[in-house]
Amino acid sequence: MKTHRLILTACLAASLVACTGPHAYTRGSYEDPNEIEMLSDQFNENDLQLIAKKMAESLANSPRFSTPRPDGSLPIVLVGKLKNSTSEHIDMRSLGDKIQTALAQTGRFAMVDQAARQDIAEEYEYQQSGYVDPNAAKGPGAQVSVDFMMTGDLASIIQEVGRDKLVYYKMTAKLSNVRTGLIEWTDEKQIRKKFEKRGVSW
Repeated sequence: MKTHRLILTACLAASLVACTGPHAYTRGSYEDPNEIEMLSDQFNENDLQLIAKKMAESLANSPRFSTPRPDGSLPIVLVGKLKNSTSEHIDMRSLGDKIQTALAQTGRFAMVDQAARQDIAEEYEYQQSGYVDPNAAKGPGAQVSVDFMMTGDLASIIQEVGRDKLVYYKMTAKLSNVRTGLIEWTDEKQIRKKFEKRGVSW
């Protein structure tokens, strides 16, 4: 009888393990990246898109840049360092890339990629090493000069009271004239989100 009970207990335990074993994501579907869906209280891709859109539209429509230059040339802009002053780990490189793409899509600016500069410098060294036809080799000295550099800072304030949590983000961006150092444009994007703490079941 005791042995029979042990067997039943073992079978029951095995079935429970089978039902509550390791979980895995086995089925998926494509989602609209522009659709707003918040699965956590962390900074998400929608926040990134909202910031990039606001900065690109604000800069393109500002009095300083809304009128084309007489010679038809485009202001040359480099998106520089974006500082993360929040307590979260946020990929500021992705945010910078998103802003750069949004600015380029306005058709009002010519963009220089900061990360690509190092790669281009290494390519210059290779082309000057003798492996490339000297008559076709490219070298330093002919790149365009950046007119403006964008910098920015992302800050946050978090408030928790009982089961409620408020998360506030503020992204401040500035465009500086590289020649004079003067700030030619600045703007900010504010995002405020409210969450309610609930139990999570699996």
